[in-house]
Amino acid sequence: MSNLKELCSGLPLDPLPFNHGRDPNVPHAPVRTPNLSPGEERLALRNALRYFPPHLHATLAPEFAQELRQYGHIYMYRFCPTMTMRAFPIDQYPCRTRHAASIMLMILNNLDHAVAQFPQELVTYGGNGQVFSNWAQFRLVMHYLSIMTEQQTLVMYSGHPLGLFPSLASSPRCVITNGMVIPNYSSRDQYEKMFAIGVTMYGQMTAGSYCYIGPQGIVHGTMLTVLNAGRRYLGSSDLRGRVFVTSGLGGMSGAQAKAAVIAGCIGVIAEVDEAPLKKRHEQGWLMEVSDDLDHCMQRIRKARSSKTALSLGYHGNVVDLWQRFLQEYERTGELLVDLGSDQTSLHNPFSGGYYPVQLSLRQANQLMSTDPPRFKALVQESLHQQVAAINKLSDAGMFFWDYGNAFLLEAQRAGADVQKHGGGATEFRYPSYVQHIMGDIFSLGFGPFRWVCTSCDPADLALTDDIAATVLEDISVTVTERVRQQYMDNIRWIREAGKHKLVVGSQARILYSDQIGRVSIALAINQAIADGRVSAPVVISRDHHDVSGTDSPFRETSNVYDGSAFCADMAVQNFVGDAFRGATWVALHNGGGVGWGEVTNGGFGLVLDGSEEAGRRAELMLNWDVSNGVARRCWSGNSFASETIQRTMEDQRQLRVTMPFPVQDEQVLDRALQG
Repeated sequence: MSNLKELCSGLPLDPLPFNHGRDPNVPHAPVRTPNLSPGEERLALRNALRYFPPHLHATLAPEFAQELRQYGHIYMYRFCPTMTMRAFPIDQYPCRTRHAASIMLMILNNLDHAVAQFPQELVTYGGNGQVFSNWAQFRLVMHYLSIMTEQQTLVMYSGHPLGLFPSLASSPRCVITNGMVIPNYSSRDQYEKMFAIGVTMYGQMTAGSYCYIGPQGIVHGTMLTVLNAGRRYLGSSDLRGRVFVTSGLGGMSGAQAKAAVIAGCIGVIAEVDEAPLKKRHEQGWLMEVSDDLDHCMQRIRKARSSKTALSLGYHGNVVDLWQRFLQEYERTGELLVDLGSDQTSLHNPFSGGYYPVQLSLRQANQLMSTDPPRFKALVQESLHQQVAAINKLSDAGMFFWDYGNAFLLEAQRAGADVQKHGGGATEFRYPSYVQHIMGDIFSLGFGPFRWVCTSCDPADLALTDDIAATVLEDISVTVTERVRQQYMDNIRWIREAGKHKLVVGSQARILYSDQIGRVSIALAINQAIADGRVSAPVVISRDHHDVSGTDSPFRETSNVYDGSAFCADMAVQNFVGDAFRGATWVALHNGGGVGWGEVTNGGFGLVLDGSEEAGRRAELMLNWDVSNGVARRCWSGNSFASETIQRTMEDQRQLRVTMPFPVQDEQVLDRALQG
């Protein structure tokens, strides 16, 4: 497979491509353990073969059966392209419409070996965040996009392209659903079976919606989180000499090292797998690597003393790292850590998302497939040890938060001491970063807005950076002081983005902005395309982790206290509303961040091509995309959201939101309930 035209020609069947199997030079997903019955194995094989004509079944069935038994899933490695997967400039795709070409660009970026965590298993990030379930689906999607017109919509069922269906020119060109399982059948074990059978898929967030832009997105979010954690817990945004300890350098978590340095602190990140450590170090995102805890303690003390920003990767288990910090404190009385969190993939704790301290990486990968119950027990014991060390350091003055990766949820399920006495269903001993740090930012309407220059030209990205910064600077003089602080953080970010070399994969950028900022940036970029200053269309999008995009009671909506944190109306309404207000494609997912069955979330892509129509779509859709979540947060009782939506209604006369009347006298409730 040598070029895009061939890649878009459909499934290569005559002749079949040579089966190269797994490439030993790239990382691979852990073996899955779906525990299929003989009848379910037969069904999985039958389902895989339906992509191919009967005369090929005798050839393909044995290798698909081998993949299923060896890896726990049928990936169809034979059909994995040999060409380099990356975001190519938009004019190189063999398409009838630039909207389809933009979707192609985003898909190929998700599978770029520099971007994807396990590219041959079609996993972009998070250990199991799939773009597609198998390579036949990928090839069919690329073919459908190449022949699509502006009167068709590609319908995606959990990685499977159902087909092209007639639609309006104003309709989305692609509608994606991932993991839409009947609620009573949405357990983790049932997912493993359904994924192995080939009927559903875990798309994480921006993996399955084709909107991932590499770890840059989480660099910015982590930088803002650490800065605001410093303001809240340490009383200052000057983090020089302060130590932030966490874990994970894989897909999303790989951004932590870079974010720590940009924030000005000392980031110490544990990672058990040498491959991501090496990758982040070669990228320049991780300054130093060591597998010696004595050396790590020396470097931390030196950096603290000199107040020098540092990112230090510890090649080892995070439990050992936390226990060593505790030993240092108990031995010397010196608390070497100020801020702490965790970004292991605990949404997927028993299939490679978390490695127990009792085992080496190789031992763990073997045990999770040969003896899953024993592996689960070791994971839970490891979580006990990790929490015990964190609790003692916290008692000594360290500030810890859950990063929305289900760390506290899984620790609670393991029986570790993370309960908050008298707390609600979404509260633990430690807050989530949404509850204490980012939740109020969401209620102000701020969230991760992003764009991708489809020319793949760094000059276009630099120009759009300048456009965005200028727009934010103009708006910042008109807003309240609370909102202005968020603007200034993001103006600093965008002005310095180029020097930090954040691009991995497509020429993309992210910043946090509120409703007026997003709309204004989009319209300014669209005008620059119309004027010819930006050379090609720009895709605007956002992380699903946003104001309105995600209902997640242990993360995005963990600071919703009216009892609706477990309801998913907001995310579903957002998906539907974006679709008929102008999005080029939309996605709705089960799972993401905290894990399968724990979250409902959605996202979109919208192509700006310089036309007046694109401007109208962007303005209408982006206003809804933010106001929906702010209105919901207002109704739940959040005062920041109430102020924000009232100001928005003043600016938009057609917007009318139902406002809550808070109970002002608690004795009214007492008397009513006593009566």
